[in-house]
Amino acid sequence: MPSFKLDGQDIPFESGETIIAAARRAGVDIPHYCWHPGLSVAANCRMCLVEILPPAGRKAMMLDVLEWDAEKQDYVPAKKPKLVPSCQQAAGEGMEVASASSEHVTRARSAVQELLLLNHPVDCPICDQAGECRLQDYWLEHQGTKKRMHDEIVHKPKGVVFGPTIVYDAERCIVCTRCVRFCEEVIQDPVLEKRERGNLSEIALAPGRELDHGYTLMTEHVCPVGALTARDFRFKARVWFLRSAPSVCMGCATGCNAYLDFDPRDNTVYRHRPRENMAVNQYWMCDEGMLDYRRVHDGRVLSARVRGKKSTVGDAVEKAAAVLLGVDPERLGVVLSAQHSNEDNFALLRLGRDYLGTGHIYVSGRAEGLGDKVLKHADKNPNAAGVTALCTSTPPKSFGELAKDIHDGRITHVLALGSYSSDATKTDALTKLQGLVTLATREGPVAKHATVVLPVSSWAECDGTFVNAKGMAQESEKAITPRGDSLPGWKLVAALAKQLGLPMAWTKLAQVRSAMAPEAGATVAQATGAEA
Repeated sequence: MPSFKLDGQDIPFESGETIIAAARRAGVDIPHYCWHPGLSVAANCRMCLVEILPPAGRKAMMLDVLEWDAEKQDYVPAKKPKLVPSCQQAAGEGMEVASASSEHVTRARSAVQELLLLNHPVDCPICDQAGECRLQDYWLEHQGTKKRMHDEIVHKPKGVVFGPTIVYDAERCIVCTRCVRFCEEVIQDPVLEKRERGNLSEIALAPGRELDHGYTLMTEHVCPVGALTARDFRFKARVWFLRSAPSVCMGCATGCNAYLDFDPRDNTVYRHRPRENMAVNQYWMCDEGMLDYRRVHDGRVLSARVRGKKSTVGDAVEKAAAVLLGVDPERLGVVLSAQHSNEDNFALLRLGRDYLGTGHIYVSGRAEGLGDKVLKHADKNPNAAGVTALCTSTPPKSFGELAKDIHDGRITHVLALGSYSSDATKTDALTKLQGLVTLATREGPVAKHATVVLPVSSWAECDGTFVNAKGMAQESEKAITPRGDSLPGWKLVAALAKQLGLPMAWTKLAQVRSAMAPEAGATVAQATGAEA
């Protein structure tokens, strides 16, 4: 692979790759505002300027400039090399590039940073971007001087409602046009535009439009400063108090890679944001996925119930075992969940199929919704492919088929994971069961009719593996501690098996994964680190 030198370091590059893109791939940061690896090049912020050193024996192109002379207290003629934006300049074999090592680049970046802050309001104490704002970071790294302009700043509109989810502050905007390019190029809905020129420039909505497509929060996320803010996160938390866990979006079968940001002080999740994975979601997430973190807290089952009354988990496990004990395997249905991890589903499948002896396996989950050509999948479940892969001999039947089997009297008892029903019109059949035990994370039609409800931790509260629509197994890591009395689903299944006197003495997730690997296939084993 060809390479060039950046501040003396060899940087390999691919044909057609720009200097900044190659440097990023090599782990070297070149400061920038307007450049984004998933968007077209604008080269308007000029923060990524670098110096291309001439080959030996050749002179660099020099520009005539005026430079301030502190002794003469006046501007004097001077020369400097022509700097180029690294986001636009293609890398070349043997090229020598000076970035941090160039005095001219250092001075240029300082000047750019000062220019961007001339009219910027001192909103940092109340700005949601504080703590992860590039204006703050680059001021420390590339400027570090006090403001020299003492004139009144140019005032622009503040708190402009761009749509149902986004608020715009034009005074904070550096007009990098990332949001404009994202809407036009990725979403193909050019709802935003830049108007005016110079220090009067600002971002505006297209006439008669709102920022209301399905990726508005991503439009806010690409903003490198505090100009665009999300109503959902606005004034709710300070980022320096938050911690992040690598997660997988539970919103649909695409399985976007994400970060779950939470405050460990109050065990609360505050936002979901994209994590780069070029094979799955590239750099993006949809609004549904970025807001799906709410299900960690809303509508949760946080305590066990026996016939509608609150109970301890221990007592509820005993009652669940009593419901299942002695049931004819031909009358027992096991309902897996496309909303839950492979580990939880495998544990339930092992208990129901291998130890209780039933061959009646079903699957439930959220009903299908709308998809699109960007990221959204019509299947609104994160692990439908994983459940299918676990059922190696016979594919699981649908919730509608379960309802029919109950109506026909073939199924009298059900052991279920989750509380969703993919067909809301079929849930009345559950009232005809003689016994229904469900392990549920959230309230729903199955939990409503259950004889015994056991509280299961959400994906944010335990490690788990999910297989997306492409068949890729991906691990979601634990962020917060389990809320209420909830426990990981596999752990509750193991407790139920122990109460039934069955040999499923799993106490660690690694034990479940080790047992699961031969059935789940190599992809799951690879994602979890288990040996197939």
